[in-house]
Amino acid sequence: MSGRAALVLLSGGQDSATCLAWALERFDRVETLGFDYGQRHAIELKQRAVVREKFAALRPAWRERLGEDHTLGLAALGAISDTAMTREIAIEANEKGLPNTFVPGRNLIFLAFAAALAYRRGLTRIVGGMCETDFSGYPDCRDDAIKAMQVALNIGMDSRFTLETPLMWIDKAATWELAQTIGGDALVNVIVNDTHTCYLGERGALHAWGHGCGQCPACRLRADGFAKWTSNR
Repeated sequence: MSGRAALVLLSGGQDSATCLAWALERFDRVETLGFDYGQRHAIELKQRAVVREKFAALRPAWRERLGEDHTLGLAALGAISDTAMTREIAIEANEKGLPNTFVPGRNLIFLAFAAALAYRRGLTRIVGGMCETDFSGYPDCRDDAIKAMQVALNIGMDSRFTLETPLMWIDKAATWELAQTIGGDALVNVIVNDTHTCYLGERGALHAWGHGCGQCPACRLRADGFAKWTSNR
C-alpha cells in the first residue's frame, strides 16, 4: 500500500469537495468514491462528475493526481432507513432530538466499504468530510466514532489505514476559508456553482452560497457559514 495515495469520500457536496481539494494538495494519487443509497438528493451523485472535471481544470497538478472514480450501490441502506434523507417526508427532530435526516450507521458503513475498496486499490489514506463542529448532531460524525472505526478497520483488515478528517474541528465559515486558502476564488466559485448540499435535492435558484432550497438544515448550515465567512473577510 502507498502512503502517498488517498481515497476521498466524494458525495458531491461542499464538505467533500473541500476535502478533495485538500487531498489533491497532499497526495500523489487521489481516487474518489461515492455512494448511491437511494438518497432523496440523488442530484449530488450527478454533480460528482462535474466537480471532478472542474477540479482537474483548475490546476495541471490536480489533473495529474486525480485518479479513478468509483460509485458503490448501497440500496439496502436506503431500504432499512426510514429517514427524511431516503423518504419523501418532512424534515423534523425525532424523539432523541436528532434531525430525522440522520441515517443510522451511514458513515460507519461508508467507511467500511471505503476501506474494502482502498485495500484492493492499495490506498492507505481515506479522507472524509465528517465534522463535529457543524454536524447536525449526527453521532457518526464525531471524532470518537471515526477513531474507533479506524481501529476496527485496521484490526479487521490487518492494515494501516489512516482516516483523515480535515474538517473535524472547524465550522462552515472556516470550511469556506479553507477552500479559499487552498484554491482561491476559482475553487470557491466551483464549490458555489457546482457542488450540491440541499437535502431536498433542489437545483433551482443559485444563491450567493450555492444551489438549494435555502430552508433545510444542510442549506441553512451552508448559507450561515458563507455569511459568517464573507462578513469576516
